[in-house]
Amino acid sequence: MKTFFSIVLFLCCLTVQAQQKMRILFVPLDDRPPCLQFTERMGQIGGAEVVSPPKELLGRFMDFGQSDRINAWIAQQDLKRFDAAVLCLDMMSYGGLVGSRVFQTSEKEALKRLDIVREIRKKNPAIRIYAQNVIMRLAPTADGKNEAYRQKLADWAEVCVIPSKKEETAALEKAIPAEALQQYKDARRRNLAVNLKVVDLVKNGTIHYLILSQDDAKPVGIHVADRERLVAEVAKYKLGAKIAVQPGTDEVSMLLLARTLNDYHRYTPTVKAVYSSAEMAAKTMPFEDKPLSQTVSFHIRATGAREVADKAELYFYVYASRFEPGRAVSFAREIAEAVKAGKKVIVADIDPKGNVQGGDSLFTEALLKEGVLPALNGYASWNTAGNTIGTALPQGVVFGMAQKFLLGQAGYRAGVLSAQHWFLLHRVMDDYYFHNVVRARANRYLRQVNRSAYLMTDAQRADVERYCLEQLTPYFRRVTDAYFKSGNVSCDRPTGLRFQLPWNRTFEADIDFDLTCR
Repeated sequence: MKTFFSIVLFLCCLTVQAQQKMRILFVPLDDRPPCLQFTERMGQIGGAEVVSPPKELLGRFMDFGQSDRINAWIAQQDLKRFDAAVLCLDMMSYGGLVGSRVFQTSEKEALKRLDIVREIRKKNPAIRIYAQNVIMRLAPTADGKNEAYRQKLADWAEVCVIPSKKEETAALEKAIPAEALQQYKDARRRNLAVNLKVVDLVKNGTIHYLILSQDDAKPVGIHVADRERLVAEVAKYKLGAKIAVQPGTDEVSMLLLARTLNDYHRYTPTVKAVYSSAEMAAKTMPFEDKPLSQTVSFHIRATGAREVADKAELYFYVYASRFEPGRAVSFAREIAEAVKAGKKVIVADIDPKGNVQGGDSLFTEALLKEGVLPALNGYASWNTAGNTIGTALPQGVVFGMAQKFLLGQAGYRAGVLSAQHWFLLHRVMDDYYFHNVVRARANRYLRQVNRSAYLMTDAQRADVERYCLEQLTPYFRRVTDAYFKSGNVSCDRPTGLRFQLPWNRTFEADIDFDLTCR
């Protein structure tokens, strides 16, 4: 009898352990939805509890995050209760991505703030720390004060390293305020010092895995020397398995989250990339400095997955053929056939010109017509190629992990499915209907009333938010009707569509709604 009760107790303990969610400490790059909302929701797809600092500490656009208060908040947490940490170190050093582009934080202060990373490791030696640190981009942020010289500064940063462009470089330097140019140089120098310090934190075992992410860039420019210096440091200390130097910024926390969850569950999925065009796969996309196929390969490795050429667990369909007649429909049909064959499919819709920064009309409509959206593992189509790839891919990888390890557990199933279907619907509403359709209308509306789409007052923002919500509502009804038409999705119809412009500009939107699956 004693043996029987011992077995029962042991099985009960295993059940309780299985129901305990993985806890992840998360410090985002800033408060924008791709950096915060997307990552938190993706954590729910992976059955994890993602714990972030209070949102009021994260700042808002040119009002930078409160790094010291965030680091104090981290120190106050019971760090032994976390299995892993995903840390965007630019928030912890400078107050976020925009803060990293200006010289308001000294090099000494920025480096000192990194001490919190060692404190996390000291308080919980078992925790796995995954980190992002940004390699500064060419252009400064448009803040309403630098419009007279902002583009000139970006041009200078591109040509100043080209020997044959000395005259152009000198002319640009005369056209840029001396103080602005010096502060730009100081910010770059400080950021490189922080990048190098973070490499040391990997070298001494404090950080488990690091992505040094190249913000918006071009194949040539002042950033290349910084990046190559970091690549050399990684090679010197043989840290290639622990440090990735790759394109991208806003999406990186999602890549790190996917890797965190895969490591926790000891899952290394295989991924095969399928391109709509071999020619486009070999081209460098706008705002990036690597060919599309190379960006895809970087992102696959960053999630902890393994790229293969033949049979795979996940199939990553990359559409970059907006200007190839008929390809939208035929590629959507190929995707539908793969789904019908039982393949786990992820879809990325890339803007190869960078002039839409949202989903392609013909391709999105073809996907909706094929009715494959609810069956996809992942989907995205916003902004740069890196942003799109770094959203669709980790979603698909995380859901693949959940399909293998979590959906069979009653304690996870409803939450995982609710988060997965919310994310898929959200991508269509945000990436396509807002960025491709409604945002263009909102910008026209603002031009008609002589207002800026980038620098709105709070009152102007509220007016545009009402306009955008009115425009989005009928599309929300249309998409949900199509999404649930098949009857294969056991969810309540989504309700409560909400819309905000978090940075008082139309460039990004905070879209939300309620969705519960059974």
